[in-house]
Amino acid sequence: MARWCYRHRLVVLLLWVGALFGVGFSASTAGTDYANVFSLPDTDSKSAYDLMQKAFPNTSGDTDTVVWKVTDGSVKDPAVRSRIQPALDTIAKLKGVGAVTSPYDGAQGAGQISQDGKIAYAQLTFVQRANEIPKDVVQKVVDTAQGAERGGLQVELGGQAIQRVQEPPQGLSEMVGIVAAAIVLFLAFGSFFAMTLPIAIAVFGVGMGLFSTQLLSHTTNIPDIAPLLASLIGLGVGIDYALFIVTRHRRGILRGMDPEESAVTALNTSGRAVLFAGGTVCIALAGMLVTRLRFLDGVVIGTSLTVVLSVLAAVTLLPALLGFLGPRVLSRRQRRRLAAEGPEPEKASGLAARWSVNVEKRPRRIAALAVVVMAVLAIPVLSLRLGATDQGNDDASTTTRKAYDLLAEGFGPGFNGPLQVVSAGGDTTKLVQGIEKTPGVARAAALPPAQGVTVIQVIPTTSPQSKETDDLIDTLRDQVIPKAGAEAHVGGVTAVSKDFASVTGDRLPLFIATIIGLGFLLLLVAFRSLVVPLTAAVMNLIAAAASFGVLVAVFQWGWGLDLLGLGKEGPINAFLPVIMLSLLFGLSMDYQVFLVSRMHEEWVHTRDNARAVRVGLAETSRVINSAALIMVCVFLAFVLSGDSGAAMAGVGLAAAVALDAFILRTALVPAAMHLLGNSNWWLPAWLDKRLPHLAVEPGEDAAPQPTDPTGPATAIHGFVRTADGDPVEDASVTLMSKGGRQLDRVTSLADGSYIVSVPAPGSYLLAVTSPAYGSRARHVTVADGALVYDVELTGDEVDAVN
Repeated sequence: MARWCYRHRLVVLLLWVGALFGVGFSASTAGTDYANVFSLPDTDSKSAYDLMQKAFPNTSGDTDTVVWKVTDGSVKDPAVRSRIQPALDTIAKLKGVGAVTSPYDGAQGAGQISQDGKIAYAQLTFVQRANEIPKDVVQKVVDTAQGAERGGLQVELGGQAIQRVQEPPQGLSEMVGIVAAAIVLFLAFGSFFAMTLPIAIAVFGVGMGLFSTQLLSHTTNIPDIAPLLASLIGLGVGIDYALFIVTRHRRGILRGMDPEESAVTALNTSGRAVLFAGGTVCIALAGMLVTRLRFLDGVVIGTSLTVVLSVLAAVTLLPALLGFLGPRVLSRRQRRRLAAEGPEPEKASGLAARWSVNVEKRPRRIAALAVVVMAVLAIPVLSLRLGATDQGNDDASTTTRKAYDLLAEGFGPGFNGPLQVVSAGGDTTKLVQGIEKTPGVARAAALPPAQGVTVIQVIPTTSPQSKETDDLIDTLRDQVIPKAGAEAHVGGVTAVSKDFASVTGDRLPLFIATIIGLGFLLLLVAFRSLVVPLTAAVMNLIAAAASFGVLVAVFQWGWGLDLLGLGKEGPINAFLPVIMLSLLFGLSMDYQVFLVSRMHEEWVHTRDNARAVRVGLAETSRVINSAALIMVCVFLAFVLSGDSGAAMAGVGLAAAVALDAFILRTALVPAAMHLLGNSNWWLPAWLDKRLPHLAVEPGEDAAPQPTDPTGPATAIHGFVRTADGDPVEDASVTLMSKGGRQLDRVTSLADGSYIVSVPAPGSYLLAVTSPAYGSRARHVTVADGALVYDVELTGDEVDAVN
């Protein structure tokens, strides 16, 4: 497939461009139809909402507020009223607005004016929930209300619907992420053309994914946060997958391969790993379905589709673009050096190789240091509190944050998160009296009943995000309502947030067990080992704990929030653990696959664990670290999205990827594998026979293919000696096919001689291992006759053969 795409590059490029513009045009014509189906069955807040929707169909939607404050005089002054009341009357007539409760409506509205007369508010009750209200309707509400402002009169608006229309322009965070990634790529490659390749793949993959998700929103329920999360994960994996393939391709050209052969080899090696890694990301995302939270179903669809299209672009469009560039994928300096000095030797060198040797020499010290660092970062997770952010966490410059602060100033902190006790039977008067006497309640008032349903507005004395408010909800449900003998339920935005956090927390263990179990099975099949997938599972849990520790320190404790411009501290969004763990698990699996597949390849060839770990780390750590740096830049850019959930996910994932790549995969994983030795690759024989064979990444090879696969059998023979010429007895000599399949294995005799049988002329890999003298692996090409090949073992060579 890679060769076909390379040779028919113009056709492939035109097909992708046509598909992108075609889907984009269709999506633009159809528009968006995102729907946030936020259903929490079998919860008390859902029962309250259902009762309100039945009895008050025009007031069961979310309630927003218009708040105004005067510098001089009172909000009751005729000059102030003559500006505010007409605006409220206009808002009441807008489509989608169910009711407007004004402070100027006689005695009933007097409670909406602060005691000092400086601040007043009007309640806007929509006929739908905030997520379902069209943005143009909300924008008209904002423009109408703020049109009443004048000198000495401040008008602000708060509420979930208002929050949705003050977000920054879509695409800002994506553009910043792409620019940051381009800078990292240019520094890594030193070539403008090589830099553009991963960017182009990410743009095509994410573009197709977002347009397709937009079209799917007309046929299924997809929340409006899905495109943001899809672009976040799509940009990250799209750039990373292309980076892995392009790096392998450039290495092949530097080692003397023809550009076409190098591209085909890169796709047949790193491309296979990309397919496997993309599959693990999709499986991790699909793990969200076990939570049975309908809100997340659309997130799974949008993000998985974007990942699939990014992988498809990497394995079809990328080889076509490599065909257009040819040797220009290298920098000018590299092309000049290749022409002057010839191909580079097949060995790992530089900082990566030196670090790999250090890890081998000091595995206990490095593993202990890495564990200590991750444990310290994970400490804050012990105080993790799930909940929901509100306008109090918005940036201080936004109208929602200003309205939040004005209401808290005029009416107390609990006013921003009123509770709704919805009663369908029993003694309502006794219930109201019981609520008023409950500690933590500022005031309670019953609204006129309708169809046998009474709504009691309860204002807590504490803010919506405080633990005391959560405790008050439990007290009302468990003590006050049963004591009054009423049939009532506690609802409202604050109660919904608490119930969502409880449901998420209850289902989180099953979700974690599902994605860890699926990952274990995948790695078990891929690497035919029990220890490698077990290590990966432990590492994923460590990375998750440390990254959530960083999240708690930043967003819950407030460390560095001012630097990031993210408002003030509060609880962690309840939906974030599920989404973030899915993405983190998928991305961690990517790095594990790329790292361990290279180690496994070397292990299959040499059966030398120390060498396999050393060579695998030396050859992959640089590209893994570059990929992680790009991911960090892309994720941190989502701090600019204006969405608190996306900002939390961006910071959390950036921390997770950085810790995973720079500490776990670069230090702790290889150190642990050195300490575990050959047991890394242990698998019971009975299980080995029953597992399907899956080649994640076959050995890369620049030598010619066998010319006659059905040709006569032949042999390779020679001597195994030391550098001084002494024979090496009992050395293990193994003949491998290009894909890593063992063809023959013998032990050298007392004089160092050996002979292995070869099935046909062609290219093979000969691996020689001795416990006393180290190992060596070399590609050999066998012609029609027997090949004489002597092997010299030096004992201390870092031999990095692909």
